[in-house]
Amino acid sequence: MATPESPQGFPYGVEVEEGKTYLWCSCGKSAKQPFCDAAHKGTEFVPIKYTAEASKRVSFCGCKHSKKGAVCDGSHNRI
Repeated sequence: MATPESPQGFPYGVEVEEGKTYLWCSCGKSAKQPFCDAAHKGTEFVPIKYTAEASKRVSFCGCKHSKKGAVCDGSHNRI
């Protein structure tokens, strides 16, 4: 499996809206971080869907190594 690029070593804090679906960039190449802009085309990466269960601030993974998918799990502290 290919290794994603890590655009930053800390999470992106984003206000999300309840019921809205977001496409999180898993490759790290998107110019619209933390969300997908289709920069993954031609790679094995695909965006990860995140649907907000509530309107709140979410810490989306910035290092692209989270074991929780789109949500930060602190992996940036170990890479």
